[in-house]
Amino acid sequence: MESALIFNSALSDLELLQTINQEFGVPMKRGRQTKKRCLDALNEFLLKNFALGKQALLLIDEAQNLSRNVLEQIRMLSNLETDREKLLQIILVGQPELQYLLSLPSLRQLNERITVRYDLKPLDLINVQKYIEYRLDMAGFRDGVLFSPVAYNLIYHASRGNPRRINVLCDRALLVAYAEDCRSIDRKIVKKAMKDLGEAYFPPMGKADWRRRSLVFLLVLLVLLAVVILK
Repeated sequence: MESALIFNSALSDLELLQTINQEFGVPMKRGRQTKKRCLDALNEFLLKNFALGKQALLLIDEAQNLSRNVLEQIRMLSNLETDREKLLQIILVGQPELQYLLSLPSLRQLNERITVRYDLKPLDLINVQKYIEYRLDMAGFRDGVLFSPVAYNLIYHASRGNPRRINVLCDRALLVAYAEDCRSIDRKIVKKAMKDLGEAYFPPMGKADWRRRSLVFLLVLLVLLAVVILK
């Protein structure tokens, strides 16, 4: 498989084509690079790639920041195909604002061409812990438990299960632990990391969260009362 990864979404439609060709290693002839020349070169590359039995993948990150002209250019790229199948598979990765952007009437044609969608939901407490442990494992950590159970719980509530916030908070907690020469991260370290990041970084607790916590508190209180009565 040949792949092109675009991480800078602040591009014009021409710059997008130029960057895609650079990522795929598409040779360009000398002279002024116009949209037509870039598209022709890309199409020729994709046809040769298809003849070799390979797939071509274009992945664009932070797609919610793409301009409408660029998104229209992406729609045109989806037209590159043979009689049997598409020459280029396109994946758009972005924040929730991307859904709103694609729902605009001016982007209806692009929106209708998207065949697979996946909305990453916030992680629950168990998966927050698994996610952090996986990232630590991928980083080469093999020294046992680094985060305490209480630290995991605080990270979960502070991040609301959002992977980006989890990453930032854990990164800051590791930095605080390093600065204080701590070999493990507990609630105190996470609290300091949160203070460094500032309260504005973390979303306020909504009414549903307050109701949930109030309900849990009430249930615990009822259980304690029941134990006292049974005694």
